[in-house]
Amino acid sequence: MIQHLDLKQVNKPYAEALQAAACRVLASGWYVLGREVETFEADFAAYCGAKHCIGVGNGLDAINLIFRAFSFPPGSEIIVPANTYIATILPITDLKLVPVLAEPDLQTYTLTAAQIEPLISEKTRAIVVVHLYGRCCDMAPIQELARKHSLKIIEDAAQAHGATYQNRKAGNLSDAAAFSFYPTKNLGALGDAGGVVTNDDALARQVRLLRNYGSERKYIHQIQGMNSRLDELQAAFLGVKLPHLDADNRRRQTIAGRYLAEIRHPTLRLPPADAIQNDVWHLFVVRHPQREAFMAYLHQNHIGTVIHYPVAPHQQDAYTEYRQLELPLTEQIHRDVLSLPLNPVLTDAEVDSIIDTINKSPY
Repeated sequence: MIQHLDLKQVNKPYAEALQAAACRVLASGWYVLGREVETFEADFAAYCGAKHCIGVGNGLDAINLIFRAFSFPPGSEIIVPANTYIATILPITDLKLVPVLAEPDLQTYTLTAAQIEPLISEKTRAIVVVHLYGRCCDMAPIQELARKHSLKIIEDAAQAHGATYQNRKAGNLSDAAAFSFYPTKNLGALGDAGGVVTNDDALARQVRLLRNYGSERKYIHQIQGMNSRLDELQAAFLGVKLPHLDADNRRRQTIAGRYLAEIRHPTLRLPPADAIQNDVWHLFVVRHPQREAFMAYLHQNHIGTVIHYPVAPHQQDAYTEYRQLELPLTEQIHRDVLSLPLNPVLTDAEVDSIIDTINKSPY
């Protein structure tokens, strides 16, 4: 069986270094907000080309902390893609802000300025761009739109570690960016972990305060904060894997290039091939009008697939107040998409088998 993703195999090349990192943390006697976190924060900020990285508990908290730091007044509208994972929207409603759901481009699945601009109102305070599946949004028109209307831009870069746009990396294309280091990500920890990346000194200080009970000095609390700290062990693991991220992404790009060039199936809609070397291909997402039959065929032929994501946020029970919205493009995407196996440890023989099996599909 070719698994969609085998994390044991993904981490196997780093096993010895990961074990050494764990032993180093254990021996240090310091397990929260220590040298490992400081080192990773500096290294990942430099990797993104940004001034600051603040390590936090997970990707959801990273987005939440950015919104808390900006302190938008309750009722402020935040434009966000309708086809994102629910974690992008949860912090908005949690802080009594209003998500304004925007339809994505049907080819790239990302937001464009043309889709955003009609949704801007006097209550709009920010645009959340999601670099979905590892592809950066077309940022220059969005940045111009934000300047025109004095809006903040927040990147949800949870799937875009190392992705580039006009020679700048994700995380350095906005006022602040949220990263997840969940184990399945291109740069994955061995548990939950996240980070906020920004060039804004004041925002970075505020996020550092907020993640640690509103405190810079023990038992002295300047503001009401929360507990969301990247721990030393996960920071050490991420430090082991960061130097290999670009090589892993290049392998992803090679596999994606083969899929795009060699899969020839009349009813299968492939992602666009215009950004192979900029996209980091966190997921290789295709669309098929008979998705369930096509998936069953692949599984019968020992190829694992996953649906990212089967139910759009506005159709979830958590957000029944948005069910009346008409979002046909988003609903079509969620109805048709599935993800093919694509990860750095996929072998050439496995890629051959996937391509051959797909090209022979009767569906």
